[in-house]
Amino acid sequence: MNNTAAAREGSTAFLPKFRWTEWTPLHLTWAGMMLGLFWKWKFFLLADRIYEAIPIHHEFFPEWLQSATVLRIAFLAAAISVVAAWITEQRMRRCVAAAVTWISATVILWHQGSYNDMTFVTFWWCSLWAFWYTTRLEIDTPEELYRKAGRLSRVIVSVVLLGGASGKWTAEYWSGDVLWEIYFLDRDFWVFNWLRSSFDGDTLRNIATIYSRKVVLVETVAGFAVWLLPARWAAIIGAVVFTSIALFSNFMLFSVLSPLVGLSLAGWMPRPQIAAEDVPPSENQMAASMGG
Repeated sequence: MNNTAAAREGSTAFLPKFRWTEWTPLHLTWAGMMLGLFWKWKFFLLADRIYEAIPIHHEFFPEWLQSATVLRIAFLAAAISVVAAWITEQRMRRCVAAAVTWISATVILWHQGSYNDMTFVTFWWCSLWAFWYTTRLEIDTPEELYRKAGRLSRVIVSVVLLGGASGKWTAEYWSGDVLWEIYFLDRDFWVFNWLRSSFDGDTLRNIATIYSRKVVLVETVAGFAVWLLPARWAAIIGAVVFTSIALFSNFMLFSVLSPLVGLSLAGWMPRPQIAAEDVPPSENQMAASMGG
């Protein structure tokens, strides 16, 4: 038995041990947010060149919400402030950096060059959660913070899923017409390329209907399930659902979904730690103490 235990300790000595702390949910969310912005970088550069060459003009909105320079500054400020908040050890500076991230995301959401991009919608929700979390760090106990953070992350995940599902509960989505035209006809993506090469037109059209209904039902059921499942299961299912949407629809959707994957995992509730004094002594320990 002793040799077996020693062998186990030796084999695990080289493996890094992951330890969940009160910083882990925040780091997971920030990592997802940064990945989303990185994934968007090429498209953002293209949009920036277009808006510089062809300025946005809308009489209803002020000029600063149409300026390509403002959008450029807000995007860079959002990315830099996330990194600054991550590496800053001083609490007040961290909160200020997180606030700058949320304010920058708000400007991006208002701006006429980016208001209709879901990447910045999910980024905004996650930046709001991250800002709240930074203000509660070192104030709430870890257990209380985990409970509040998990509940709030599930609220946001549920809002996003049910919001997306509510927009798809239409005859056009249920019949498959929308996704047939967006994906199945000519989208250059591995899933749809394989389907077009494997099935005839009528069968492919029926698959589009099934696929579309699956999307509507998964978003609806998952949006409610995050409240009905234990926190750990809700975190895993949320991350799996968001990841699978991008893997089987469009890799570019990772810019939208990466922040939500991080936020879903942030809702993971670590198991309660048992204090050493609460662990009953083993027989060997009792015998050793008696022998001593």
